[in-house]
Amino acid sequence: MSDNTNKGFVALLKSFTKPFWLASVMELFERWAWYGLFAVLALYLTNSTDEGALGFSHIERGEIMSYVTAILYLLPIITGAISDKIGYKISLIIAYLLLAVGYYFMGEVTSYSAVFLMFLVVALGAAMFKPVASAIVTKSTDSTNSSFGFGVFYMMVNIGGFFGPLFSAKLRDAYGWKIVFLMATCAILVNLVIVIFFFKEPNREPVKESLGETISRSFKNIWEALSDMRLTFLLIIMVGFWLMFNQLFYTLPVFIEEWINTRPFYEVFHKILPPIADFLKNRDGSINPEMIVNLDAFFIIIFQMIISMIILKWKPINAMMTGIFIAIVGIALSFYTNDSIYTVLGILIFAIGEMTSNPKFSDYIAKISPKGKEALYMGTYFLPIAAANLLTKWITGDLYENFSDKVAIIRRELASRNISLPEITDAYTKNDFYKDAAGKLKMTQEQMTTFMWEQYHPGNIWYVIAGIGLLTIVGLVVYNSVISRRDKNKA
Repeated sequence: MSDNTNKGFVALLKSFTKPFWLASVMELFERWAWYGLFAVLALYLTNSTDEGALGFSHIERGEIMSYVTAILYLLPIITGAISDKIGYKISLIIAYLLLAVGYYFMGEVTSYSAVFLMFLVVALGAAMFKPVASAIVTKSTDSTNSSFGFGVFYMMVNIGGFFGPLFSAKLRDAYGWKIVFLMATCAILVNLVIVIFFFKEPNREPVKESLGETISRSFKNIWEALSDMRLTFLLIIMVGFWLMFNQLFYTLPVFIEEWINTRPFYEVFHKILPPIADFLKNRDGSINPEMIVNLDAFFIIIFQMIISMIILKWKPINAMMTGIFIAIVGIALSFYTNDSIYTVLGILIFAIGEMTSNPKFSDYIAKISPKGKEALYMGTYFLPIAAANLLTKWITGDLYENFSDKVAIIRRELASRNISLPEITDAYTKNDFYKDAAGKLKMTQEQMTTFMWEQYHPGNIWYVIAGIGLLTIVGLVVYNSVISRRDKNKA
């Protein structure tokens, strides 16, 4: 039987059907909208209200981002079953309507409960979309082109994940925060046009059982897979990896905004590639935090194929441990210093670790799956991601507010000098507080930031983040030792 190694590059591209390309394009725009918003969401939720942001606390930010995203990653167990029952086209239309409404009104509401509710609507739409897009690609490929097809599909994910935040940063810098939500809404409306006018339902066997029976069967399948302790323990251990991974997107943008001056990185980058550096620059002559964090997606687009070739023959468990260790070094460096050049270097190192470990995680699940149950086991892939998102609130919210929040640290210093300032409200904004605090301390705001950094060491949060990564590696070492010993005893 032929496989995809017998086909040339052009022949492989021509082998894909129209539904495949439509699904890939829709994935690009859906990820453009999601990452375009998510990359700046932490900043939007906590930045000063006089800039058009919401001024929420870090705990409130952590609750909104963590709880809703955890729900998003759990829902495909149900939404996938619903899509199989009602059809892919109707499912996509419902998904895009939910996403468009959610994205638009997230930019219109300002209260905690309303923002939480609208983001939950976005999560429902995204959860409806996720399993359908993958199913379309699966049904539109065969044994000769499926591996290459999913590679193309993953490339679309990263293209959308890179350009979404890139445009968000430029648009919000030029026109304010609301344009980011309009951009996400427009990207989804493009998908709605595609699915209504161009998408036809691929060959799909109708599901004869009721919707309730379909959902019940989905839960039974997940439970069957989790009854394999080898899989369950692996998933529990990998919660640690995703918990560490999340801090790049949940915590680092806010950390950069509060503590890191990105002008030095711009100045160095300008000497190498002036036009690109000028494009990335904001009105203040620095580079927005979301632009810095978005370099992770850029590095993946550039280096993923190279890293994949290097680790091609590595054992999955070894690649996972190596990748997680590299990621620990990267994430620790990103938080350890307030020098933006080292922050970018840390993100590069983290991306290498991510490229080494993440693909091998799904590869390992496939390898330990009993024959004929591969899809069943792969369905558990998102469970540790959901659990990690749920737990992320305690790091990006509670821990950050207690140890690294700039406002809290400045208040601590003011209290030690018997100086008090009003609580932050819509009338007395975060920017007003920074200005008054610097005046009371007889410093410029930049001097105040440097002083607080040196006195209170807010970057020490990296100890917790790196510690979680190290515990994950220890768990994998123990896991690998136990599994290897068990396999030898069976032999």
